[in-house]
Amino acid sequence: MGPDYVKFDSGKLGPADASKSPRFADIATFARLPRLDDVDSADVIVVGVPFDSGVSYRPGTRFGPSHVREASRLLRPYNPAVDIAPFAEVQVVDAGDIPVNPFDISEAVADMERGADELRASGARLVAIGGDHTLALPMLRSVAKQHGPVAVVHFDAHLDTWDTYFGAPVTHGTPFRRASEEGLIDLEASLHVGTRGPLYSKQDLRDDERLGFAIISTDEIENEGVPVAIERMRARLGDRPVYLSVDIDVLDPAHAPGTGTPEAGGMTSRELLRMLREFSGFNVVGADVVEVSPAYDHAQITAMSASHVAYEIISAMAAHP
Repeated sequence: MGPDYVKFDSGKLGPADASKSPRFADIATFARLPRLDDVDSADVIVVGVPFDSGVSYRPGTRFGPSHVREASRLLRPYNPAVDIAPFAEVQVVDAGDIPVNPFDISEAVADMERGADELRASGARLVAIGGDHTLALPMLRSVAKQHGPVAVVHFDAHLDTWDTYFGAPVTHGTPFRRASEEGLIDLEASLHVGTRGPLYSKQDLRDDERLGFAIISTDEIENEGVPVAIERMRARLGDRPVYLSVDIDVLDPAHAPGTGTPEAGGMTSRELLRMLREFSGFNVVGADVVEVSPAYDHAQITAMSASHVAYEIISAMAAHP
């Protein structure tokens, strides 16, 4: 017996009705939303990508999608921070997971791109829940087929524009170098937000700039404030279509301990959510939320943050249908 979904005046199906089915009951779709096969069409699709064979340190993010779904049970239909009920404005569904090869990175990346293409064929926008950051490359390949090069806003402690690891060209530390080389990103409008910590050398920064990225570091956010960071971000993006990529390790380990490569001195969850709410004014054509590793996540702290990140992204998409 399936859950009773809320039906809005707009005709959209929303979350399971919490007055009829407790939040801890039923199958854990994202925010207790309908599954893809429960609706005739969808505007925004949440999809899991349970893959972590591209990690360079702590594994476990293959279990991230289910962990984030569990934590998302507490999300509610109305977002007062941006005055929108996203699930009433656009039809949002959970498509389950894209099955990927856990032993072969190249084959897995092809699986991800093919799965994204199939889900996007009807015109829906995707919010991918990882999984490791490798998935950003196939997601961008899929998005670029429709939109051409897009402005990438990459929230992360790390640059992820390194070249190879042990000779492997596609890992969770290389997706944006490959994306830049393949012409998938707008070289005049893309940027990293929240970067911090040691690098291999100063050349990392030179390479990153050449690949098309500006940087708003955590130190700059601390020293200048979130409003200044938002203005810099807006000036960089202009009116271009935007792809949002959020590595949960952009947050300080106090706010996101359950991740593979934590770095001290990160953003607070409040700062991150504040910046994401600015995207209601942009055309967000796709997004991912990655690197949640449940084995290191006590009390669902990281998954709770990730679920709210995805919710704010969906709200931004609903504000700009």
